[in-house]
Amino acid sequence: MAAAGALERSFLELSGAERERSRHFREITVCGIGTANAVAGALKYSESAGGFYYVESGKLFSVTRNRFIHCFHHSADGIDLVHDKHWSQVLNEVLNKNNYCWHYASCNCLNRCRNHATFSMAELVIESQMQSIFTDIGKVDFRDPCNNQLIPAVPGLPPNSTSSAAWLSSDGEALFALPSAAGGIFVLKLPPYDIPGSVSVVELKQSSVMQRLLIGWMPTAIRGDQGPSDRALSLAVHCVEHNAFIFALCQDHKLRMWSYKDQMCLMAADMLEYVPVNKDLRLTAGTGHKLRLAFSPSMGLYLGIYMHALKRGQFCIFQLVSTENNRYSLDHISSLFTSQFFDNFHTFSSFVNCLFFCSNVAGQWNPVFMQPLPEEEIIIRDDQDPRVSSSKVIRDCFTLAFLGQELELELFQLQIFCRGTERNLDLSWSELKKEITLAVENELQGSVTEYEFSQDEFRTLQQEFWCKFYACCLQYQEALSQPLALHLNPHTNMVCLLKKGYLSFLVPSSLVDHLYLLPDENLLTEDETTISDDVDVARDVICLIKCLRLIGESVTMDMAVLMETSCYNLQSPEKAAEQILEDLITIDVENVMEDICSKLQEIRNPVHAIGLLIREMDYETEVEMEKGFNPAQPLNVRMNLSQLYGSSTAGYIVCRGVYKIASTRFLICRDLLILQQLLMRLGDAMILGAGQLFQAQQDLLHRTAPLLLSYYLIKWGSQCLATDVPVDTLESNLQHLSVLELTDSGALMANKLVSSPQTIMELFFQEVARKQIISHLFSQPKAPLSQTGLNWPEMISAIISYLLQLLWPSNPGCLFLECLMGNCQYVQLQDYIQLLHPWCQVNVGSCRFMLGRCYLVTGEVQKALECFCQAASEVGKEEFLDRLIRSEDGEIVSTPRLQYYDKVLRLLDVVGLPELVIQLASSAITEAGDDWKSQATLRTCIFKHHLDLGHNSQAYEALTQIPDSSRQLDCLRQLVVVLCERSQLQDLVEFPYVDLHNEVVGIIESRARAVDLMTHNYYELLYAFHIYRHNYRKAGTVMFEYGMRLGREVRTLRGLEKQGNCYLAAINCLRLIRPEYAWIVQPASGAVYDRPGASPKRNHDGECTDAPNNQQIEILELKDLEKECSLARIRLTLAQHDPSAVAIAGSSSAKEMVTLLVQAGLFDTAISLCHTFKLPLTPVFEGLAFKCIKLQFGGEVAQAEAWAWLAANQLSSVITTKESSATDEAWRLLSTYLERYKAQNNLYHQCVINKLLSHGVPLPNWLINSYKKVDAAELLRLYLNYDLLEEAVDLVSEYVDAVLGKGHQYFGIEFPLSATAPLVWLPYSSIDHLLQALGENSANSHNIALSQKILDKLEDYQQKVDKATRDLLYRRNL
Repeated sequence: MAAAGALERSFLELSGAERERSRHFREITVCGIGTANAVAGALKYSESAGGFYYVESGKLFSVTRNRFIHCFHHSADGIDLVHDKHWSQVLNEVLNKNNYCWHYASCNCLNRCRNHATFSMAELVIESQMQSIFTDIGKVDFRDPCNNQLIPAVPGLPPNSTSSAAWLSSDGEALFALPSAAGGIFVLKLPPYDIPGSVSVVELKQSSVMQRLLIGWMPTAIRGDQGPSDRALSLAVHCVEHNAFIFALCQDHKLRMWSYKDQMCLMAADMLEYVPVNKDLRLTAGTGHKLRLAFSPSMGLYLGIYMHALKRGQFCIFQLVSTENNRYSLDHISSLFTSQFFDNFHTFSSFVNCLFFCSNVAGQWNPVFMQPLPEEEIIIRDDQDPRVSSSKVIRDCFTLAFLGQELELELFQLQIFCRGTERNLDLSWSELKKEITLAVENELQGSVTEYEFSQDEFRTLQQEFWCKFYACCLQYQEALSQPLALHLNPHTNMVCLLKKGYLSFLVPSSLVDHLYLLPDENLLTEDETTISDDVDVARDVICLIKCLRLIGESVTMDMAVLMETSCYNLQSPEKAAEQILEDLITIDVENVMEDICSKLQEIRNPVHAIGLLIREMDYETEVEMEKGFNPAQPLNVRMNLSQLYGSSTAGYIVCRGVYKIASTRFLICRDLLILQQLLMRLGDAMILGAGQLFQAQQDLLHRTAPLLLSYYLIKWGSQCLATDVPVDTLESNLQHLSVLELTDSGALMANKLVSSPQTIMELFFQEVARKQIISHLFSQPKAPLSQTGLNWPEMISAIISYLLQLLWPSNPGCLFLECLMGNCQYVQLQDYIQLLHPWCQVNVGSCRFMLGRCYLVTGEVQKALECFCQAASEVGKEEFLDRLIRSEDGEIVSTPRLQYYDKVLRLLDVVGLPELVIQLASSAITEAGDDWKSQATLRTCIFKHHLDLGHNSQAYEALTQIPDSSRQLDCLRQLVVVLCERSQLQDLVEFPYVDLHNEVVGIIESRARAVDLMTHNYYELLYAFHIYRHNYRKAGTVMFEYGMRLGREVRTLRGLEKQGNCYLAAINCLRLIRPEYAWIVQPASGAVYDRPGASPKRNHDGECTDAPNNQQIEILELKDLEKECSLARIRLTLAQHDPSAVAIAGSSSAKEMVTLLVQAGLFDTAISLCHTFKLPLTPVFEGLAFKCIKLQFGGEVAQAEAWAWLAANQLSSVITTKESSATDEAWRLLSTYLERYKAQNNLYHQCVINKLLSHGVPLPNWLINSYKKVDAAELLRLYLNYDLLEEAVDLVSEYVDAVLGKGHQYFGIEFPLSATAPLVWLPYSSIDHLLQALGENSANSHNIALSQKILDKLEDYQQKVDKATRDLLYRRNL
């Protein structure tokens, strides 16, 4: 179709009230001196409204972009000033805090200049850098004379006039033009701001005589000859340099133009000359005339004049023409007629906009399709609980009743219904719903007088009270919907309708909607060239539209519900249309079908007309928009674009426009389907043309049905509410999206700056669509962005059109679905896909994937898995799935479908559904084919989740099928660790481990050597592993190594106990083997074992280390293990006796253990250990001798402590009488040991005597006597070593006597000296040493005596030896 200009079509009213924030006004009272009390009974003016715009509001980079001020004057003598920036969200919160409610004490003067006075005050406080011109206004004291100016009472003003004009002079003076009751014009001039001065008043009179009045007035007799018929009904001012032209439309139907500078009337034009029938008007005084100006620098000044008449009003558009000598005239441009009264209108240089209350019948007007009021009655079905339907009442009725009024006003209505109950006035929308439901329920309960009644009666009561509340809403809605004024911005061409309770916007309607909604009388005069360049085609389209409208007017409510129900229930719309056609034919009593058939006869080519209409309504496109703002653009450009249309009100207006289009076109498609069914029923070739019946049936019908369903789906989305999402759900969803690498698919923060529920379409527009649409609109600007203007009709139409493209189900992109998924709107997303699935074959895989996510959230995991598997077949065919599988680094390591499976598996893993992971991975294995890497990945995944679920056998089976050896080894290691942690060791031991035996052993060994010995039982596991397989030598080796490490690393009593048990287990293993094989290799020892927790196979960096080549292998036999076992038991004995020795006993050798045992007093145990390891008993005897010495010189404490270790040794008999002390028992123990354990060369006696003598302890007699028997010569040498000369002399003397036969039994001499006895000897060397020592100190008489004693003994000995020798020789000679 040919494009039509915006001004040649109709307009739609779109209210932004539902998304406006609650406004909080700052109240400011302006009260001058002498006006504190308004005159009683003073005239009260009706409520009115107005607005102001910024000159640069249409520039993209302007700080005042899309800003405007609108004001409401209410009956409480106040003006509400609101600074709005609906199209940018950034400043809304700031602007919302700078709204003011002005209260004036004198309402008379206020109402005459209310709009202009407000504008002047706004100009006074404006600053270029402020976000709102009202930011600092609260700081101003308006009672200060510097900040207010009192306008004195002016006699001669008409009592009920509301006309006025105001402007600022070039010097900053404020001037107000007011009509005079006598027919002139008063001009009040106020001094500039912050400059003292008085008010001056000038009267412009018809006689052209000017008189200037200061404060006070001159007699009225000198004012001229003008009369009340000249009184101005409407005033307007146009400023030109240092002059101002005042235009006055007067009661005598004349337009007068005054020059303020010259103070004279420059022009007077009779408006009745332009009225066709003016006789009645000329005889009556004019009322209701209106005057507006519009100026364009290129086209000049235009005047719009509305001439009010009872039957028919008229608009006249003039252009002011200047001639020579300051003479002016009017050039008549056009006239428009209407039968309605206009309270307010505005003019542009090219067209006129008017505020009217109902549609007109003049063909020249572009109709505005106003937002209708809600239904008069609320419908609650029999199968619906009224309490459940209360949410719908609140959403569809309550918000419609108040339409964005501040939350306080909504609660005020609620309080009326609740009979004045006091409630909180600052509630969120969810809280407000609760308040309403509670109020209705309380009202219901308060009216019930009976305690028992039936369920039907209770339902009836509920329905009655909800309908009562609904009626209150409707009543208030009707009052709030009253239009008050139009606000026009010539720089943006934006038209706002200011109503009593809210603000709405007018947007141009599309051509199809325009034709369908246009009244019949307007359709008759429609310009055919706006439809098509081909006149015949345009006529066919118009006739087709007429047929559709006839069908639409005939469709009843039940029929309409039937079609919508069919769409919702996924039933065929063609069958529903066929059923509706049959019902229409059945109930056709006005022959509508005949009229339709007759109009069909007028259509030359129905198929072409229907196809043209379908193409015009189809938004299917293959072109995708940009994903965001161009990073190459400057930062300030991107920032300005990112804020454009970003407010919740803008989003609501756009989505409301989409809803209006979808609703209208749903009706068009519905009626078109019915019409096509009628064409099929007729089957007349004269109507369809030869051969076109099949085409209509197969092509057009199948194109119309998806179109109908598409618009139904969009309409559903524009009504479906978004749900509030908890923060934890958002965080969980963000985690899932990060796994899928889709975190940029949509913002997760919901829009909180709304006073009513937000639809999912608004959510989509705010979070995703807006940025793409704006970036697309400004991606290739026709002019530099700095010069780009923001034309409201063009922008809103383009945005709505592009949003419809993004929402269109059959387009390739699925951003809408992504947005719902990204913002956790799972229920809505699920419903949307269910409505989309049966008939739309675009993005099938993407829809199945997102539906699977919905099922995951709702807990229907098997359905989710089925959806994910179904979506796999579409991978590589759809943009969303391609983006889903796209890797961040761009590297493709497998097929697209396997990449898809990988993403889904990761998602299911994060959600925590191992069963689904196993099932999906098993399905994906068939897709992997010969790709061994993918096979390894999938089977590893299966293994992992089987293991997590405790399916040990299945996990082992999956492990054995992993083709990658490194992955298999990792999984095997994980299997070992997990089963050990779960203590499921039987499964771990009994698995066959085909071709994996050595790997298992290596893993368990490395784990055993790397972890804490007392916390984990890997050695015991490995022991059981080898025992299960009858490998006893390995088992013995494991337990021996375990025992070794326990001794070195676990310095506790329990560790020593376990060490002993380990050695016993190792011994048992070797005893089960034949003797020739009963040996093991000594486990390696070194630094890796000296550090607890260190791995013997890896260094501190975790890398494998090479085994040293210079180590020798040591073989341990059974006897070696028995010795180690004995040592372990002795260690445990020592630890039990002396806990302080635990820390060093575990790793001590046998020799070190002897020392520890001696220190602890466990001499029997030490002797046993020495015998086992064939160690000398010297340390035992030395230690015992030392203890005896300590006891000898110790006190009672030492005596008491000694009994503990004495009791630990096995004495033949322990004497505990008073005569026997601990010292005596210790000496006795030493004597027993010396008697019991003999050594070569009497080593033990020698070491004991050495110990005693070295400590200066006299030798006990029993020890001396004992040693005399075994080695008297050595005793002599010991005496000499320690300088015991006297004892040595006595010993030599006794020894000589014993040799000679005196007491020989005490020295162990069996036969003393005699000729018949064996030979005897004396230690001559020692005796010589003794004599030498004695002779060294010749001055010592005692030594000389001792030396002489020895010499005497030796002399005697020598004599007897000589005698015995002679006797022996004699005997031999015989």
